[in-house]
Amino acid sequence: MHYKAQILDAHEMKRAMTRIAHEILERNKGATDLALVGIHTRGIPLAEQLAQKIAELEGIQVPTGKLDITLYRDDLSEISRQPIIRRTEINFDIGTKKIVLLDDVLFTGRTIRAALDALTDLGRPKSIQLAVMVDRGHRELPIRADYVGKNLPTSKTEVVKVKLAETDGEDVVELWELE
Repeated sequence: MHYKAQILDAHEMKRAMTRIAHEILERNKGATDLALVGIHTRGIPLAEQLAQKIAELEGIQVPTGKLDITLYRDDLSEISRQPIIRRTEINFDIGTKKIVLLDDVLFTGRTIRAALDALTDLGRPKSIQLAVMVDRGHRELPIRADYVGKNLPTSKTEVVKVKLAETDGEDVVELWELE
């Protein structure tokens, strides 16, 4: 795999998160009954960043949760004989919340389908919305994001890497080419 281009720098990513926060607040008429759930791994710091931004804008601390979708994946046998199971941590009643799911990249839609299954096994939220840093296209399922940091048409031979300071030491979105 070789590097092709930087798509977003740290400042542009922060600006995208601010815009997404405003769009969520506008669509939901504020932060009342909102909760943010990040999908392991990079969706979690994105949810935490978004919660901080909403707190700055509205003065309300929105609850956040962590969702592990490993056992809900339809390609589990292809990933590993012994997949790493992480902890789902949702310490609020999802039945009283409008949930915004967060992930780094929306590609085929299969991760989001698994997340919807995992989330609804915990209860029935008032609504579920989806926010992603990058939508790169190539959907295999009828899933779309409600909030997108960057729409980035790609080829199937390209890879989008969202790097976050919390997990990767820097905030940047990069485009790579498979060899």
